[in-house]
Amino acid sequence: MSNKQGKRYLQWLEKVPKNPVPLAEAIEAIKALAGCKFDQTVELSMHLGIDPRQADQALRGSISLPHGIGQSRKVIAFCEGDDVEAAKAAGATEAGSDELIKKVADGWMDFDVAVSTPKMMRSVSRLGRVLGPQGKMPSPKSGTVIDDIAKAVTEYAAGKVEYRNDDGGNIHTPVGKVSFDSQKLVDNAEAMIKHIKRIKPATSKGTYIKKISLSGTMTPGVQVTTA
Repeated sequence: MSNKQGKRYLQWLEKVPKNPVPLAEAIEAIKALAGCKFDQTVELSMHLGIDPRQADQALRGSISLPHGIGQSRKVIAFCEGDDVEAAKAAGATEAGSDELIKKVADGWMDFDVAVSTPKMMRSVSRLGRVLGPQGKMPSPKSGTVIDDIAKAVTEYAAGKVEYRNDDGGNIHTPVGKVSFDSQKLVDNAEAMIKHIKRIKPATSKGTYIKKISLSGTMTPGVQVTTA
């Protein structure tokens, strides 16, 4: 971080509310901090009372937020037959079976999300070592292994959000752009928070949602009240 950037960041920190604030206030604070030089992504972070080492407490999935996230994504589809043209018509950057698998295996990674039909997963599984570390491996839990491949392509290309807890029990997801209307950001963030509350693991003990914060791409985080 340059001295100029470091000084600006310290100035931002001085403006960040010292205590957790309601969601709407946190969004206004982020908008004020971010300014208008470029349209920063607004990210929601949640620290959860889960034990990531326990398989039955691991959280992974996907959700379509009410107002999208303000960005299109490159999607590829592992499929065959009529599904290939359907996937391409729905917006897939690439769609196919063995040739596409080989292309990815050889190192091509110019895409954000990979979806697959269940039938193709036996062949796609060989890409685990390549796509796993990138977080791009199709999975039933994340909603990227599905029979209706065209629907999956449409949703993910429009910005359907995937989430997965990290080793510290945190989940980080984009909820829109700073340029969004404030209420749309509130709606998106509330939808994500409610979704995470709804899928609380039965074996999770104690406080489930320990901390919530919002931040812009370059701004400090603003803590949000969890009640």
